[in-house]
Amino acid sequence: MDFDQHNSFSGPPNTPIPEPPPPALPIMPAAVPRKRRIGWKIFSGIILGLSLLGNIMLFLLIFGVFLIFAGGSRDVFIEEVVREGTRANKIAVVSVQGIIDDEQSRDVYKQLKAARKDENVKGLIIRVDSPGGTISASDRIYNEILQYRHEQAEPVVAFMQGVAASGGYYTSVACEQIVAEPTTITGSIGVIMGYLVLEELLEDKLGIQPVIVKGGEKKDWPSSFQAPTEEQLQYLEDKVITPAYERFVEIVADGREPLEPADVRRLADGGIFGAAEARDEQLIDHIGYLDRAIELVSSLAGIENPHVVEYRKPFSLADVFGSYGKSFLKINRTALFELATPQVMYLWTMN
Repeated sequence: MDFDQHNSFSGPPNTPIPEPPPPALPIMPAAVPRKRRIGWKIFSGIILGLSLLGNIMLFLLIFGVFLIFAGGSRDVFIEEVVREGTRANKIAVVSVQGIIDDEQSRDVYKQLKAARKDENVKGLIIRVDSPGGTISASDRIYNEILQYRHEQAEPVVAFMQGVAASGGYYTSVACEQIVAEPTTITGSIGVIMGYLVLEELLEDKLGIQPVIVKGGEKKDWPSSFQAPTEEQLQYLEDKVITPAYERFVEIVADGREPLEPADVRRLADGGIFGAAEARDEQLIDHIGYLDRAIELVSSLAGIENPHVVEYRKPFSLADVFGSYGKSFLKINRTALFELATPQVMYLWTMN
């Protein structure tokens, strides 16, 4: 009775109990054909490969552009238009800016080389804004300008801006005429040499005793390891200072007729001159701006409406970041040699 109540079976007696239905099977998705799956894999692989190839090419392109901008072109100068005009009547502006050293002299040589190759160039303006530098680099630039004048038979005019003193003036007198801005500082005709004497620092402060082994009494004159004697100073003046000074006087007298060597020596005490005073002393010819220099070259060359260009180096990231690399002190043989070697300069200093 309890069985009937629990199972709620109301059929006749001796009737077999029906079997419960089997559980329903889960519905499975239709199988994807094997060929279709292989096709998707191939397509995905092609897309991935093309993506990797594209990224590699993009990286190489960016890296190449970086190298171009970082290194620039050290041997090529580009033309920047200063004044529009008749392109067959071109005036080229060659820049001498900053301290005059070996790199500066090489840059001037390359600019003059570019002007030589251009048949449209009818004259040059040497733009000078420099306090001078080494005597050898100043003399090389002076010589390159003279050679250009003799070979090309074109007018070359110096245009002074800011400071055009000592070596800056030395290079300017190679030109046919000189124009200076009203505020230009020029002159400083003379030579200077300086070096460090480290004797007291090394021996008294650091306890370092330099040892010099030499053959020849004057081999270490001058020496950074001992204070110079009167004999040594006279030796330097006779062998180094006087020849460089006389060379400066000679080239000014040659380039600034009617000045005679005696006239130049009167002015060659290392002193500086403003533009007006320099014109009164015949160290320059005109006071004016770039337009005055352009007008003067045009007149000397016999041209009108000139097309004026200036030679410039292409942009380089090395120029932006180079100063940071140079700011680190490199203690090596070359640096020590430069510190210990006297520097003979055509340079205006305020020390």
